[in-house]
Amino acid sequence: MIPDYQTLMLPVLKQSAKGEVRVSDVVETLAKELGLTAEEQEQLLPSGKQTTFANRVHWAKTYLTQADLVRSTRRAHFVVTERGKEVLAKTPTKIDNDLLQQFEEFRAFRERSKSLDTADQAEAPTTPIQQATPDEEMRIAHARINAALTDELLDRVRQSSPAIFERLIVQLLLSIGYGGTSEDAGRAIGKSGDDGVDGVIDQDPLGVDQIYIQAKRYQAANSIGAATVRDFFGALSLKRATKGIFVTTSSFSQPAIETARGLGSRIVLIEGKHLARLLIHYNVGTRDEEVLRIKKLDEDFFE
Repeated sequence: MIPDYQTLMLPVLKQSAKGEVRVSDVVETLAKELGLTAEEQEQLLPSGKQTTFANRVHWAKTYLTQADLVRSTRRAHFVVTERGKEVLAKTPTKIDNDLLQQFEEFRAFRERSKSLDTADQAEAPTTPIQQATPDEEMRIAHARINAALTDELLDRVRQSSPAIFERLIVQLLLSIGYGGTSEDAGRAIGKSGDDGVDGVIDQDPLGVDQIYIQAKRYQAANSIGAATVRDFFGALSLKRATKGIFVTTSSFSQPAIETARGLGSRIVLIEGKHLARLLIHYNVGTRDEEVLRIKKLDEDFFE
């Protein structure tokens, strides 16, 4: 029988304690250690794109990451953290969601899965999944998938090169609808390589009005302060621009938010979580893996 993802958490954490490991290697190793049959190893998800066992190993690793017991090092590789070593030192017989609940990062992750951006999606139900209707169960699961993807996407953006980050921001704004269809609608104008980009994008297809962009690729703990927002306002003034978008992979301090509101120019602040949700919604840096269609009885047909 294929173990569920919570049962796999402890084996996955133990594998990560051996040093940097590759996810696919962990899947192969654990399949042998757990004595899975060839049929169980080859069993596919309904989408037919991934095996059930590999999917559960990935989810075990995702939840361990949210609790800061493991961390990604590069594409498809991860390693145990100091906290993960501390947990293993206590020789637990099992690691599950109840155990992970003691960590603030994991609790925040679970809360995010309950609080979807209502501008993009329906409000997530708060009913416990054991009591939920099938429709609610699907939305709860969808919320958890998107919450995990949000964090994974932000981590990858922070690890990406300045060129990729630059392209990501411009492509997102073009996907939202700025610049129309013009190939030159979004242009990078900053090449400083200081982990941030400056750009300009046409607000309309004719280029009558333009919006200036500043983006900072910072780690989560490194928030943007009021002084940086004022500097961006100064840059807009030099270009006689009245509109600007400031994007960061971290967050803005409260003084920074108040400063942006009080300035004469129209400056929109986009913090990391909001950026990730926009990237997911507009399929920039993400892709649709599977589309599920919900059918209902067509009463009109039988009238």
